[in-house]
Amino acid sequence: MDGATTRRRCGAIGFPDGSVRWRLWAPAVPSVELILIDDSERQCVVSMRRDGDGGYFEHTDPNVADGQRYFYRLHGERSRPDPCSLWQPNGVPGPSAVVRPDRFNWSDSGWRGVPLQDLVFYELHVGTFTREGTFEAIIPRLPALRELGVTTLELLPVNQFPGGRNWGYDGVLPYAAQNTYGGPHGLHKLVDAAHAAGLAVTLDVVYNHFGPEESYFHELGPYFTDAYKTPWGSAINYDGPGSDPVRDFVLDNARMWLEEFHLDGLRLDAIHAIYDLGAKHILQAIKEVAEDVAHRTGRQIHVVGESDLNDPRVILPPERGGHGLDAQWSDDFHHTVHALLTGERRGYYCGYGERHQLARVMQTPFVYPRDYSPHRGRKHGAPVPADVGGEHFVVCIQNHDQVGNRAIGDRLTALLNDPAKQRLATCLLLLSPHLPLLFMGEEYGEANCFPFFCSFCGEELIEAVRQGRKREFADFVESPEEIPDPADERTFQSAKLSWSWPEGSWHAGLRRLYQDLLAARKTWPGMRDFLQRSSRLLPDGAHGSILELTRGDALHAYLNLSNERQRLEKGIGGNARLSSEWTRYGGNRAGDGTISDLLPFECIVFA
Repeated sequence: MDGATTRRRCGAIGFPDGSVRWRLWAPAVPSVELILIDDSERQCVVSMRRDGDGGYFEHTDPNVADGQRYFYRLHGERSRPDPCSLWQPNGVPGPSAVVRPDRFNWSDSGWRGVPLQDLVFYELHVGTFTREGTFEAIIPRLPALRELGVTTLELLPVNQFPGGRNWGYDGVLPYAAQNTYGGPHGLHKLVDAAHAAGLAVTLDVVYNHFGPEESYFHELGPYFTDAYKTPWGSAINYDGPGSDPVRDFVLDNARMWLEEFHLDGLRLDAIHAIYDLGAKHILQAIKEVAEDVAHRTGRQIHVVGESDLNDPRVILPPERGGHGLDAQWSDDFHHTVHALLTGERRGYYCGYGERHQLARVMQTPFVYPRDYSPHRGRKHGAPVPADVGGEHFVVCIQNHDQVGNRAIGDRLTALLNDPAKQRLATCLLLLSPHLPLLFMGEEYGEANCFPFFCSFCGEELIEAVRQGRKREFADFVESPEEIPDPADERTFQSAKLSWSWPEGSWHAGLRRLYQDLLAARKTWPGMRDFLQRSSRLLPDGAHGSILELTRGDALHAYLNLSNERQRLEKGIGGNARLSSEWTRYGGNRAGDGTISDLLPFECIVFA
């Protein structure tokens, strides 16, 4: 691929002389034709040359214009978009289009990224973050996010999915940025603008399955394996016969996002559903790609895995038997805080919500480090080595899954219906010795729900999704009619943010609390210490109502976990550095004077 402007092995690959080489891996197909479409919809059909015995087909044309549309015709019968397409101007069923990312005029040459310890993730869904629902519409809001104290945008998956409405986890073409969001050109503009605003951008990518509609990888070759099953069907083939090109497909995709789109990191979706028994796990290989891009570009790049296994091997280096990812999500933190403050215990909240568990999860990331889990009916997890800092774990009190996978998508604001509790949850998140993730709108107590939505084309699949959600949530609603119809555009529209926190409202006070605590994470010495941390319940380690959190040598926080005023022990107290119940945050405590007791659900920080 000498002279190519990309390291991608397949797809429409541009060269400096203006030529383009199309390359497709399709070992299950005897012949492939390239169909080029001009502005008058006339088609030029070219037979692609088989490249050796590896199942690759190639064709090169000189002087190919950007935007040139094309299809692949498989065995003279089925016309398909390019599985490595970077742009689908008319969506999944339409033709692919040539894009040369190297021709974008970047202005971020001085951008070096954000250190791991400084990551504050802001998870957003492009389609509902703004009324317009596009990449470029996010740009005017970047200064407000920077002012809030966020350091990293985390985009829910943006690869091409069927229709115009989807969370992104039903993606069909992993290389193409969603056309209704603005396509690859819009994504380039967003990333460049974010870097100019001092914000990193990470992308949620799905390497455990492909979407259920309009996916045709099975027609091309052994992309899937029957050796394993995922909740979404057959697993992707990472270790069976023919898996080498499949691994290349995924590794090239990771490299493309990081290198050609200048993204600062990847969040790998549900890695517990990625199966690989080979000597080098695909997760380790993805991390090595990220390290290579970081080394060559001089940028800090981070790879984070979502896993519910409570397995420290995710973040341990290969020399210690791990995959070497930079960080992993810890659902235990969310489940503990949520169950404790809402009282919910059904489903996967079974076995969570005890106060002593909160003391544990504020010190270590896992409630279940090889302990018996009632929900799973077995022991779960493994302990984290003592020398692993808390910056290797991402925690939250809300995210797209925990909100959207409810019957109506109701947020913590509605579930708690108590500003003091909401402020306490905020303090638990931002005082924790882990990396915090905010779900869009939580910083001001967004009231609009975030329900599940989609825009599949097949009525049979749509009806299956409708009925499946009704069965799943039958015990959580009085009537199945309460569950929003995922395919109804009104469901999608209802998820759009209000982006409103009027001055004087509790919403404005909550946002101010987020802003102050995020500023403290940057400047208070104790908040910079991710290794020295401890927490316990007072006055009784098993049933106490006050949680004491210590970080480093200088930060001491006391959180009242009850709805009653609690007296601080003798020797504790003084002038607080912060109280969640100060009037500036919407509470009932003046901002000065000695504090010797805690108001209901109040958090006090002495530093």
